Amino acid sequence: MRRNLLAALAAGLMLAGTVAVAGTLDDVKKRGNLECGVHLGLPGFSYADDKGVWTGIDVDLCRAVAAAIFGDATKVKYTPTSVQQRWAVLTSGQVDMLSRNSTITFSRDASLGIDFVGINFYEGQTFVVRKKANVKLVKDLDGATVCVAAGSTEEKNAGDYFRERNMKVTIVTFAKNDDAIASYDSERCDAYTAGIGALAGQRQKLKVPADHVILTETVSNDPQGPVVRHGDAQWADLVRWVLNGMIAAEHLGITSKNIDEMKAKSQSAEVRRILGVEGDFGPMVGVGKDWLYNAIKQVGNYGESYERTVGMGSNLKLERGMNQLWTKGGILFTSPFQ
Repeated sequence: MRRNLLAALAAGLMLAGTVAVAGTLDDVKKRGNLECGVHLGLPGFSYADDKGVWTGIDVDLCRAVAAAIFGDATKVKYTPTSVQQRWAVLTSGQVDMLSRNSTITFSRDASLGIDFVGINFYEGQTFVVRKKANVKLVKDLDGATVCVAAGSTEEKNAGDYFRERNMKVTIVTFAKNDDAIASYDSERCDAYTAGIGALAGQRQKLKVPADHVILTETVSNDPQGPVVRHGDAQWADLVRWVLNGMIAAEHLGITSKNIDEMKAKSQSAEVRRILGVEGDFGPMVGVGKDWLYNAIKQVGNYGESYERTVGMGSNLKLERGMNQLWTKGGILFTSPFQ
């Protein structure tokens, strides 16, 4: 009887191992497309035009993951998610990953059944105010009313910041960022708070963007990045290393334009590994050897994506700042492909 029990236990472990292996990646391949949770609409990060075409730095990561899996960056279905519903949409299996300017925090990582798998944007929270208010510093907001999205990191940060400094600020919350910024625009609030990158995009939605200024002083550091469900290590590795591959490509000088020449001629071992000329790095995470070649060829390296979506080639005109490579004064870097 003991022998039968041990055999049954072994069979159960084998089955559990099979289930663990047959996870998100297999589901994505069978479905034929990636399901990606994005913002409801944030220019520069994830935003759909009047034809339903999604663009943005977060959208680019979804496209890169799809290219790595299918060799086709268009095989993505985008699901807009609010601040409140994003975690449930992910953990319920409605989407395979979130790529929608979500701040990495301890409590989220430890308690929501999710895993953050990298940083694709270093953010800092501040405020947008009317120029006529003559607000120069955050301390000038004492006595003001501030609009913010309910349940967001920004709501918590603002509350902590003003309470710790004994500032009498009234925080008004809204279900959606769009509702909060619209209320600010209608002068229900004296200021609206979000990350600098988010504010640059949301300011474009105001009736007269030029009448408003974004403060340069920040009240927090909020690294943001893609999120997957907890418990699927292979899928987490794939998403993490697609992002890492885009960052490494910029550092190594691989672009969407020179990638074929680099693949054919580069003598750099790391370049050759990234582009599938040497090693089996793609198969290690369940995809083909040309996974990152396809991602970079079709979407670009991190720098190309940044400049096109939120940088100098976009309407937002955001400087690279902390999001610059560590070799150029920023803090952006990745582990080696070895």
